[in-house]
Amino acid sequence: MKEIKVYHVDAFTNKSFGGNTAGVVPNAEGLTKIEMQKIARELNLSETAFLMPPTGKDNDFRVRYFTPSEEINFCGHATVGLSWIMALEYGWIKKGTQIKLETNIGMIPVEWAIKNGELDGVIMTQVTPKIKDIEIQPDIISRLIGIQENDIDNRYPINLAYTGNWHLLVPVKTAKAIDSATPLLDELADINHKYNVSTTHLFTFDSFDDGYKLYTRDFAPAVGIPEDPVTGAANGALAGYLILQGIIDSGINHEFKIAQGHAIGRPGELVINIIQGENGPIIRVGGKAVVTISGIIRL
Repeated sequence: MKEIKVYHVDAFTNKSFGGNTAGVVPNAEGLTKIEMQKIARELNLSETAFLMPPTGKDNDFRVRYFTPSEEINFCGHATVGLSWIMALEYGWIKKGTQIKLETNIGMIPVEWAIKNGELDGVIMTQVTPKIKDIEIQPDIISRLIGIQENDIDNRYPINLAYTGNWHLLVPVKTAKAIDSATPLLDELADINHKYNVSTTHLFTFDSFDDGYKLYTRDFAPAVGIPEDPVTGAANGALAGYLILQGIIDSGINHEFKIAQGHAIGRPGELVINIIQGENGPIIRVGGKAVVTISGIIRL
């Protein structure tokens, strides 16, 4: 009988039962894809990350990410969760300033943020952002996500955006409208499958708190997740969209916070950094985490 160590980690929060819970399996070498999928289904979290030896010498680990229904290429909150586990539970914070992760979309470096000698957060650098136009009318998308058509903020385009996975980004006028959204999940899943996107991500600049630049909400029925509480990948894609569309100044660096999860009682906070690089904007997404459960799965 195989015994596999597993963790539940609440990411993008400093309080238990907030943020977004990820499963983390630090020693996944020897597990088959079928076994990883079964473990992810058993944990029944939005995503579970499995760590194994890298295929290249420049990386510290290879990581695979699974929802309860399928493997996905990248997951932001699970990356935060696994990095927190490796830093504190496995001592990697004593070995250097970062950990390098080999994923299906390439290398993702994650740095430790230290304050007063303690781990204060982790910051992942996502892959180069991209955006694409999408031909979908506001009346159709508003019906699918369950808000009024006049709640769509037509100052900004509905777009597809990417920093590892493609996301459908929908600008909304108010946080109240975002909180009222009641999506038609089956139809929304069909649209997401049609455009090959992982999630539909609602955003507004009408944040309920002066400490946050944006407030967001994320639905992912196409990958088996009705609502993802706090999403590092989708908010990273949103940051890329904001800079590539010229919604925020592309000539300077930016740092701001995004709030998410409040609509479903799991409030979380993401810190976004956008740095102007030689080959385009560099998107960095950071946050804290809390380990809530550790245990053994027997195979």
